[in-house]
Amino acid sequence: MTLAVQLRKRLADFTLDATFEAMPGVTIVFGESGSGKTTLLRCVAGVTRPDAGRIAIGERILFEAERRIDVAPARRRVGFVFQQLALFPHLSAGDNIAYALAHLPATDRRERVEVIARSFRIVHLLERRPADISGGERQRVGLARSLVGDPEILLLDEPLSALDHATQSRIIEDLLHWNDARQIPVLYVTHSQREVFALGRRVILVEEGRIVADGTPQQVMNAPTHERVAELVGYENVLDGVVASRNPDAGVMAASVAGTGVQLETPLVEARVGDLVRIAIRAGDILLAAQRPTGLSARNVVQGTIVSLRRTGAFVAVYVSIGAVVEVHVTPSACDELGLREGREAWLVIKTHSCRAIASK
Repeated sequence: MTLAVQLRKRLADFTLDATFEAMPGVTIVFGESGSGKTTLLRCVAGVTRPDAGRIAIGERILFEAERRIDVAPARRRVGFVFQQLALFPHLSAGDNIAYALAHLPATDRRERVEVIARSFRIVHLLERRPADISGGERQRVGLARSLVGDPEILLLDEPLSALDHATQSRIIEDLLHWNDARQIPVLYVTHSQREVFALGRRVILVEEGRIVADGTPQQVMNAPTHERVAELVGYENVLDGVVASRNPDAGVMAASVAGTGVQLETPLVEARVGDLVRIAIRAGDILLAAQRPTGLSARNVVQGTIVSLRRTGAFVAVYVSIGAVVEVHVTPSACDELGLREGREAWLVIKTHSCRAIASK
């Protein structure tokens, strides 16, 4: 079963304009807050009406503006899990799950609730109310409630964002196992790169209502082709550059970083000598040395001066000037052991494939 979406919806700040097909399996919808991800899901679910377009599951049309088809949400066979689950607090977990099965005989309801509860390992919670179970358990109940009616597609809007990593991993494992057996399209909205790689076979990157990248997690997240995409997927450093030389036989090229006199070796892209490019580097992919390193396989070793340091959660962001300022992430213990401080010399060590030469905006 394939989900086919082609829609346009005018919003306050931009127009959501999206066309894609989602095959069975998890398709990640990734992007910043306010980019149109949730509106996209609401249009598919029938909660929000597009201004134009067509939405279909296989041959079954859910929405078509020209023919004035707009199937009611309750008849679309779409499971939808919001970040805020809205479980009924006065009902047990089992009754919450069974709520969508009111049309079935009591025996059938109990049987289907027990089957889905086993899939998500919550049989022991069925008699308890939402207030008496953990956040991860409530999320499992919410998933079970959305799936017990055997939907033809599943929509998940940041369902795991409030949970710790260990709980997320266990729920992700159960969700993947459930869908391996049923093979329905799943649209999964997130802004977590961890969830992208844990769940997604395909990623759709949305910015200001438009799909700006579409591919595997590796293609979209680790090999961006445009500057804005690089910024969205977490490349802290995007530097102006110009192609200085090319070595097709080795699959690499050199790019001069504007205003620095520094050249960085990057993987080869379709650019000629003299072309302007942008060089994207993740802060966590750069090694920092307090002394000039030797005997390394890394091709890019650049001297600079530390201009500032900032503690951010589990790491320290170190800002090093090489003519342009580069952000580097190190652990607090590494920062202390290396004696990093403002004004001190430091050397950046960057592997060739950690540098991405991309098109400018």
